[in-house]
Amino acid sequence: MDNKLFIYNTLSRKKEIFEPLHAPHVGMYVCGPTVYGDAHLGHARPAITFDLVFRYLTHLGYKVRYVRNITDVGHLENDADAGEDKIAKKARLEQLEPMEIVQYYTNRYHKAMEALNVLPPSIEPHASGHIIEQIEFVKHILNAGFAYESHGSVYFNVEKYNKSHHYGKLSGRNIDELLETTRDLDGQHEKRKSVDFALWKKAMPEHIMRWPSPWSDGFPGWHLECSVMGTKYLGEKFDIHGGGMDLVFPHHECEIAQSTAALGHESVRYWMHNNMITINGQKMGKSLGNFITLEEFFTGNHKLLTQPFSPMTIRFFILQAHYRGTVDFSSEALVASEKGLSRLVEGYERLQKLQAGAETTVDVAGLCDKCEAAMCDDLNTPVVIAQLFEAIKAINTVHDGKGTISQADLDELKSVMKLFIEDILGLKTQLSDVDSSTEAYKKAIDLLLSIRLEAKANKDWATADKIRNQLAAFGFDVKDTKDGFEWKL
Repeated sequence: MDNKLFIYNTLSRKKEIFEPLHAPHVGMYVCGPTVYGDAHLGHARPAITFDLVFRYLTHLGYKVRYVRNITDVGHLENDADAGEDKIAKKARLEQLEPMEIVQYYTNRYHKAMEALNVLPPSIEPHASGHIIEQIEFVKHILNAGFAYESHGSVYFNVEKYNKSHHYGKLSGRNIDELLETTRDLDGQHEKRKSVDFALWKKAMPEHIMRWPSPWSDGFPGWHLECSVMGTKYLGEKFDIHGGGMDLVFPHHECEIAQSTAALGHESVRYWMHNNMITINGQKMGKSLGNFITLEEFFTGNHKLLTQPFSPMTIRFFILQAHYRGTVDFSSEALVASEKGLSRLVEGYERLQKLQAGAETTVDVAGLCDKCEAAMCDDLNTPVVIAQLFEAIKAINTVHDGKGTISQADLDELKSVMKLFIEDILGLKTQLSDVDSSTEAYKKAIDLLLSIRLEAKANKDWATADKIRNQLAAFGFDVKDTKDGFEWKL
């Protein structure tokens, strides 16, 4: 392919040509969920964004090893080093074992991802399954002189690290200002500086999730797991690390520091971050209590929703914006996305029924090249979708008898539309994803409308009108065409 893939690297703050370390193999690590509650729209965005990256890299011919973790230990409240473990807190409130909470919400997360047509990763490691590796990683950092033990916990020494490296290079934070403050004000006397972060935390007596270590019975810090599992499964240097923009600081900044301290070099080549989903300009998140779960979207059971929205509407809504742009949620915006998706799917279904003519009189040239160019420009899905809608206009022109398309162009158009709608954007269509009951239901409506056609041919207007009016009352939109009829719900 002539087009080169450019992706925006958060580390360099510019678009760069994507050149994998060991082509055709690509290693990609993405931060997965902390499983203490149901997945919400904010979780759907990184999942769909990096599913798109996974799909497109695969389309380009790369062999992608996609690692997406499950955080099931060590993620304390407010992303801090103090307070309660988010999973342990939920377990205490519900009087369950922490791993019951983990299993329940992991299962529900997988179910939601499947509904959104997010492909499963190649490997899905759990933080709790890699405690031994995390302890070894801490030992390397201690041996390198970039960490210290305090009261059974181990902290990363940011001030010492920053003298020989650049802590803050990813986020652009001024670490010198942060280093001026101390933790004594809130009683966290274990840390030397407020900016220091936990690599290992000594567990309080009531803490259930604990493991033996050289320093104490405790648990790993939240940041540690991703450095450990990323390098374990992808090597000490790998291509892409992804996640939400809210993870740039402190999570990913700390990952860079601890990996560099332990390994002697940085491990990640390209840092990719999707932007936030907002509600009234504020980030959607569990900690803020302003989130809507995916289950609530699918059922419509939330006060901010005017109706249920299908998983494909949610996916289309997210893909309509560039992954690095913010998306402000509103029920009205989702209704507009639903209508847009309906137009796209309707046009795609019409494409399958088009009859070829002697020549092509509509503009369908270069569709594949235009879509590929948009994807190679930092995965610009809004431009891809705009190009697909231009193709839908041509399809409708032929469908309405106002244009023609040759067999060769028709075959090419079907191939390109399938590639980008289904394979790359990952949008399920009514043609490609129907179960037997849906198929039977469609055939029943077709049969009813065929009877209506016969009634019209026999000038039995009463029967024809009755069928049409009853279907309209049930919510069906019926259109008469030169070839017979079309309908949609």
